[in-house]
Amino acid sequence: MTGMNRLTNTVRPYAWGSTTAIPDLLGTRPTGEPQAELWMGAHPGAPSRVDRGSGLVPLDAVIEADPVAELGEATVKRFGPRLPFLFKVLAAATPLSLQVHPDLAQARAGFADEETRGIPLDAPHRNYKDANHKPEMLVALSEFDGLCGFRRPTEAADLLDALGVGALAPYADILRAHPEDRALREVLAAVLGADPEETAGTVHAATEAATRLAATPGAPHAADYAAYAKAARDFPGDRGLIAAMLLNYVRLQPGEALYLGAGVPHAYLDGLGVEIMANSDNVLRCGLTPKHIDIPELLRIVRFEAGDPGVLRPEAGPDGEEVYAAPIEEFRLSRYVLAPGSGPRTLDQGTPQILLCTAGRAQLRTLGPAATATEPALTLVRGESAYIPAGERTELTGEGTVFRATVAA
Repeated sequence: MTGMNRLTNTVRPYAWGSTTAIPDLLGTRPTGEPQAELWMGAHPGAPSRVDRGSGLVPLDAVIEADPVAELGEATVKRFGPRLPFLFKVLAAATPLSLQVHPDLAQARAGFADEETRGIPLDAPHRNYKDANHKPEMLVALSEFDGLCGFRRPTEAADLLDALGVGALAPYADILRAHPEDRALREVLAAVLGADPEETAGTVHAATEAATRLAATPGAPHAADYAAYAKAARDFPGDRGLIAAMLLNYVRLQPGEALYLGAGVPHAYLDGLGVEIMANSDNVLRCGLTPKHIDIPELLRIVRFEAGDPGVLRPEAGPDGEEVYAAPIEEFRLSRYVLAPGSGPRTLDQGTPQILLCTAGRAQLRTLGPAATATEPALTLVRGESAYIPAGERTELTGEGTVFRATVAA
């Protein structure tokens, strides 16, 4: 048996998930329940499974049995004996919580502190579930709505003023009166620190105004207000709506991407995409959620820097590979758009790989001394994925779109 294997993956049924998008991708019948994320990888929470001749085995167990053979010596040396990334298909029908992730030093210090204080890992007020950071990237498969990074304070002030809600005027004044980082910090702290009952009326009024402006022909920022109004319908009265208005609204077209580094507040609102991230569960929430919000720790982690959300498009590489560049070592994401009649691509990587077919059909064939002429190709159709261990030379052919997740060289 070669190490190249089809993956059997788990779908996570989070409440915000779409009931139809992942079933449509997989060609399965919807169950009526939300299907939010399809996990591909070796995360212990829901590892993919592979069959190497003796039945399905969790991928994390396969890697644990021989880390160097599966991951390569360099990956084990850099990240330890575990796959350093988690690859997903994400299908959002309602907004995920407004959130931010720590950097590596913050994660290590926060995890050690909470361990020392004896806070159980499953405690609802626990911030750090592990000692790792969680940079992530999302590539849209459909139109995909999200919030990413802070607007410039004056733009956020204009957005709030246009709602015509008097209780928001002090926030707009702060945004115009102070330097960028101080203004954003003060307003976010004030919004999240306000009494929920006292703020409910303001949030309700802002929701009504955003809904009205979203439906007004020619109104500035109508698409932005529509996104905020939708979030408010899913989280009525949540203070996070005001916090969300500090952030850039972005609509990705298929093939466009967002990279979300440490300290960048963000939320996914609606759509289908592929997501890759470092293996971590560290999330600090700042709104649009019933879960715990640790305001002091959040304010310590958030980077109060305004700017463009930074929509990414793939960069053409050799052999037809299109790379989504990201300043991170744990993962590298690219895609192949295989046209009819195009020649084979050779995937030769010293690190482990996961391939996901999102359109059409692709064939994978092992190359090198271990391969035989009669060895069958592994065919992937839409929604199917495969794992390739480090050092396994593989030929990719077909017609369709294949995403390639691996470790940065």
